[in-house]
Amino acid sequence: MLRFQVEIADARTHHFRVTLTLPRPDPVQVFTLPVWVPGSYMVRDFSRHLSDLRASQAGQTRVLEAIDKRCWQVHCEGHGPLVLSYLVYANDRSVRGAFLDDSRGFFNGTSLLVCAEGRQGQAHELAIGPLPLDWDLATAMTGAGAHRFRAGSYEELVDHPVELGRFWRGSFLAGGVRHEIVVSGALPTFDGQRLVQDTRRICEQQIAFWHGSPDARPPFSHYVFMLNAVDEGFGGLEHRSSAALMASRRDLPRQRMDGLPDGYVNLLGLISHEYFHTWNVKRLRPRELDPIDPARENHTRLLWFFEGFTSYYDDLMLLRTGLIDLERYVKLLTRTVQAVAATPGRQVQSLADASFDAWIKFYRNDENTPNITISYYQKGALLALALDLSLRRDGGSLDAVMRALWQSSRGGPIDEADIALALEQIAGRSYRAELASWVHGTEDLPLADLLADLGIQWRTERTGLAASLGLRLSEGAVSGVQVKTVLAGGAAAAAGVSAGDELLAVDGWRVRRLDDALGWIEPAQGFALLLVRDQRVITLTVVPQPDSGFATQATLHQMAQPGRDQATRRRAWLE
Repeated sequence: MLRFQVEIADARTHHFRVTLTLPRPDPVQVFTLPVWVPGSYMVRDFSRHLSDLRASQAGQTRVLEAIDKRCWQVHCEGHGPLVLSYLVYANDRSVRGAFLDDSRGFFNGTSLLVCAEGRQGQAHELAIGPLPLDWDLATAMTGAGAHRFRAGSYEELVDHPVELGRFWRGSFLAGGVRHEIVVSGALPTFDGQRLVQDTRRICEQQIAFWHGSPDARPPFSHYVFMLNAVDEGFGGLEHRSSAALMASRRDLPRQRMDGLPDGYVNLLGLISHEYFHTWNVKRLRPRELDPIDPARENHTRLLWFFEGFTSYYDDLMLLRTGLIDLERYVKLLTRTVQAVAATPGRQVQSLADASFDAWIKFYRNDENTPNITISYYQKGALLALALDLSLRRDGGSLDAVMRALWQSSRGGPIDEADIALALEQIAGRSYRAELASWVHGTEDLPLADLLADLGIQWRTERTGLAASLGLRLSEGAVSGVQVKTVLAGGAAAAAGVSAGDELLAVDGWRVRRLDDALGWIEPAQGFALLLVRDQRVITLTVVPQPDSGFATQATLHQMAQPGRDQATRRRAWLE
């Protein structure tokens, strides 16, 4: 058995010390570290944080040399245990890496624990500590003693993040399985029991979705939500039986909190999203990622399914549990519809290509990203909605498709052919034309017509001045108004406005918010825009383009009195 020891080397400088004891090493033993963490499709080169690598046998130093950016080899003598020791700099507050200071520790195994090549399939043991006396530890890994854990393989070992420090802990049962929530950094007014109660409802709903009953046994024996509450931040990363979460501490439920604030709804949606991934990507997964290669990019054209469909179900589960009502859900749906419509890249890049390019575009976005890409999360969620409502016209549902895929694959790898077959089996007709157009093409989805089946109306309303010109703005250092993105096809792009410009005045009048100019200009008429670019003052003439598509945006509204057929379809969809 391979044994890891993870210790706090120096919390003030954010360093863990990792020691691996490997019995009976190869004559030339190779060690590697993953370059990415599954669920976040970007090469991150975690090895850049390793230092002070040392190797020894029976107390004798052995030569350790780097082969490339993620590989090291040790020349061994005899079969005595090989001890490898190194430091890891841990100052990544995200859910993707490792963090350590004097109040909290956290790590994903992919950023901390090297792999002994040739031993990936053997059992691994992880010991953590010693820890400060008032620190606690949380992980879903199988326990093997005090602060000791065991995994059946290296892949299993690194798929269990570990939370350390002083944190709040709560638990509940769902599907007969113990679920834990640990929260670090919460304010004193944090209402932990409210979070436990609402999370339990989400978990029961999803267990029933996949297995037919909230009492059915889920595919894990223990689950842990690890929530890091911060001043500003939001995100999550799924694992086989846990989820690493980050949210603003202001968005956590508070004692005597009235209603359901938007921030808390977003947090519940995040919890729902990562928990749904327990089935949809951690088990039901792209065939190209079976097995995962930790050494390089793992391309797939199916992230629209695994991320997009999960994004569809995350908020829908909140609606089905009764945590939010239909009016709130329609507002959330409107937000996604507007975001996709305001992205010119939807007419440039297909969902399949967006999935494939995630490694170089989605996680490496810049000011031109909205013009050449589309989010497989957002448009993927709308695709799931379009397919769901289309299937319901044919007497089926996307729910049935998801369960059919789970059962036919036995919770294993699938490809697009499997998805097409499941759609055909549930609907009684082929959906290849829809997949070709909606997944591999760049056409807009026919959502207005499909939503009308549920008594949800599609209306349009005027946008503000900045949006109508195709501008996304941020706070500037000089004027307070800086251009973040210029959207292709808009009036601002036609006038020559560029990302990074700071806007000073409209028709000679100073602006601190661009929409303030609506007080003295006519939206349909041209105007002079004074701006600063690279210390130069420039005047551009902007001519609004009402047909650009940016002047209006869609809003969704539920009919107060839907027809009988609409009401019936709506009930079936919600239930």
